[in-house]
Amino acid sequence: MSDAILVLNAGSSSIKFSLFLEGGESLELQFGGQLEGLYTAPRFKAKNATGAVIGDKQWGEGQALGHAGAIAHLADVLRAQLGEHRLAAVGHRVVHGGLDYAAPVRLTAEIVKDLERFIPLAPLHQPHNLTPIRLLLANRPDLPQVACFDTAFHRHQPAVAQAFALPPAITERGVRRYGFHGLSYEYIASVLPQFDSHAAQGRTVVLHLGNGASMCAIQEGNSVSSTMGFTAVDGLPMGTRCGNLDPGVVLYLIDELKMDTRAVEKLLYQQSGLLGVSGVSSDMRTLLDSTESKAKFAVELFVYRIGRELGSLAAALGGLDALVFTGGIGEHAVPIRERVCKAATWLGVDLDPLANTAGGPRISTAGSRISVWTIPTNEELMIARHTLSILNSIH
Repeated sequence: MSDAILVLNAGSSSIKFSLFLEGGESLELQFGGQLEGLYTAPRFKAKNATGAVIGDKQWGEGQALGHAGAIAHLADVLRAQLGEHRLAAVGHRVVHGGLDYAAPVRLTAEIVKDLERFIPLAPLHQPHNLTPIRLLLANRPDLPQVACFDTAFHRHQPAVAQAFALPPAITERGVRRYGFHGLSYEYIASVLPQFDSHAAQGRTVVLHLGNGASMCAIQEGNSVSSTMGFTAVDGLPMGTRCGNLDPGVVLYLIDELKMDTRAVEKLLYQQSGLLGVSGVSSDMRTLLDSTESKAKFAVELFVYRIGRELGSLAAALGGLDALVFTGGIGEHAVPIRERVCKAATWLGVDLDPLANTAGGPRISTAGSRISVWTIPTNEELMIARHTLSILNSIH
């Protein structure tokens, strides 16, 4: 019998899940999948480690499960799949840990209540991350749960990299740069030595490009600077989020367009980015296939902003040894990697077109001064590792 670790990543209408079995020094993925459309037309799909479908179920329109129903269905699946193995703990992705949570933590009702403070800082994620935690605390209080924070990897950045030029009375309330996608960056930093030992010991910029997108400067495995700041709406343009924005624009929206705070929030988080600029889609695949001029401009803006931020992060590192592409766009969008690398030739990047088309892992030429890699991220495994570590510490 082996211990199993369940990893949950809950959104507003979906729950992604992965189950890992402990095997000596390693964790082996058994299956994973998603429950989506929780409040409309729910669907469950799960695949084992080889990609074979082991579960597929759909509920009709109006048969909402909600998060509670989704957790109950997942519990039934676990009972059927676990066999002789024991569910030992559940690890959760929690986007925001603020200043106080710089490492994974075992969850209690008191800690969950404390984490509610950060809902205004991550309104699209935090409230939904906490929902299954509350459900499990109520129904399985004996089952250890661990929160792994997307902000934690960045907590030890230099103070100057975390600061806004605001009065101390505001800064001391926690208004500072936090950075996100930390679990992804932490995973890449942990496996980078297997690909490029020089880069792992040196200065690397990792590009986590997906519907949510950011970049992180990493030196010797530690976060130095990140494009995301106080919230996950900062930095690069994303699927529906605007990215970096002059604060004066927000004042203009309020004063001149008479938008209230909720309308501004909806604009910045849900109606901007690739979707807002293109008017076509938030999906990079759709935009790359589109002949619409606004779609092409949205892609151009995305690549341009990456180039701008790359220069900034290279400056924060005092030079650059490697680039790593990860995330859905970073791992799969060959044209985006090509355009970003061509814009970075001034830094010493020499792209190998054939390797890029093949998906790497190395996509730069042997003579490139900056090595460039495509490395799939694995936030779920990172969460499982942290959860197992916490579990071992309490036994």
